[in-house]
Amino acid sequence: MIREKQKKTTRNNQRTRQTRGAIRQAVLAMLEHTPFLKITVTEVCSRARINRGTFYLHYYDLEDVLDDILEEMFQNTAGIFSYLFHPEETEDHRACALCASVHGDARYRLLFLDGHISGQILKKASALYKEDYVTYLMSHSLLTFQEAEAIFCFQMNGCLAVNRMMLENRCPDWRQIQRVLDGFIRAGMEHFLIHDQRDENGWTAGRRG
Repeated sequence: MIREKQKKTTRNNQRTRQTRGAIRQAVLAMLEHTPFLKITVTEVCSRARINRGTFYLHYYDLEDVLDDILEEMFQNTAGIFSYLFHPEETEDHRACALCASVHGDARYRLLFLDGHISGQILKKASALYKEDYVTYLMSHSLLTFQEAEAIFCFQMNGCLAVNRMMLENRCPDWRQIQRVLDGFIRAGMEHFLIHDQRDENGWTAGRRG
């Protein structure tokens, strides 16, 4: 009896994964010709070959589907500091920078070109990385919370803008651009982590005095 119940649960789990996967793929396919905000549940159901009742058994709405897609996209991406300062660790764990993940997987490229979705990508990146990023900067430099937060926002928005530009221009050598930008960001980080600008201005001495 227990074995039968386990088999039924496994079949149900497999069916759930397949259905959710079909819904996600339907949304990704529709993004090729339709902005996300104009996609409807009815159209997604038709493409995924399911009815609306089945859709709502698995997702609350299309924003819920999008969140699932972004979760999947971010799942194997390295944290910002891990990637910049310990690339050998990210390679060992088969994690990669977000831009490498996007350029290496055609399914996700359209996400960066959609105005609404790009905003959601920033929110998701902030939820995943911001706390650790800001905490690390503040604990290894003299930066305030507002300053560390501003650097985080600057880097995230810049990363998104560059990825959109490279995708729109079909950049053939994005890895070289990535290396240049990584070096630029790493040098800026090391400036604050190793030698804070305010030391030169007597800020530290004044603070101690």
